[in-house]
Order: sequence, then C-alpha cells, then structure tokens
Amino acid sequence: MKTKIGRKKVLVVHGPNINLLGVRETSIYGKETLSSINEQIATHATQLGVECKIFQTNHEGEIIDAIQQAREEVDGIIINAGAYTHYSIAIRDAIAAIHIPCVEVHCSNIYNREDFRKTSVISPVCAGSIVGFGKYSYFLAVLAIKDLI
Repeated sequence: MKTKIGRKKVLVVHGPNINLLGVRETSIYGKETLSSINEQIATHATQLGVECKIFQTNHEGEIIDAIQQAREEVDGIIINAGAYTHYSIAIRDAIAAIHIPCVEVHCSNIYNREDFRKTSVISPVCAGSIVGFGKYSYFLAVLAIKDLI
C-alpha cells in the first residue's frame, strides 16, 4: 500500500539488457554490475528517506504489469526502459494511466548515440529524464522523485 505518512516508496524498473551491465558494451556502460548498482541505489535511497523496490525484466508485459501494480503500492517510479524507450507505446500508456510521478533514466546519453536512440516515446509522460551519467543517473532520479512525491 502507498505511503500516506512517513517514508516515501519508489519502484525502480530496469528494462531489457540492463541485467548485462558489467559485460555489455563496457565502453558505453562500464564494468560495474547491476547487482552492485542496485545496492548503491538502495543505500542512496535509504539515506534520503526513500524506500526503494528494484525490479528488472527483459519482458515488456512484465514492465507494464509492474507499472500498473505500482499505482497501488508506491509513490513514484524511476524507469530505465532500455530499448523499449524508443518504441513501446504500451509502456508509455501504462505510465500515463497511473497518475504517479515517473522519472526516466538512462546510463548513457541517448542523444549522443545512434539516431534511433534519440527518440523517447516515454519522455512525454514522465516528469523528467536523466541521461548520460551512468549509475549516477539513478541517484539523481532518486533525489528528483523524492521531491516530486
């Protein structure tokens, strides 16, 4: 159940291929693993007084299910939709439907990469986007979402 008083609750959603951090295109994403980054996100969130649930999947429908379920359980969402960012109208519609703040995150700067990555279909329904700061994009998103909720 969503928090009414006290600690704010946030869902962090990692989309496809984020589980391969540390081995996937290390020149772009670095060598740090998702497990390590998740621990740091959780620690940072706790320090800011935010309770953080973290979820990763490679499946679009599971992301949509998590977003829909989140409307009853958390106060905000941080999402790195991975490649779905660029074409998933279904994820975009799920975010638009839940009426809680959502911050889009990308470790790499999607605007400094291939042309197909420069379009985000989820940005228009998110409160904001933080891109290009590696794992620090998540830390900045926690700070932002805390103030939004």
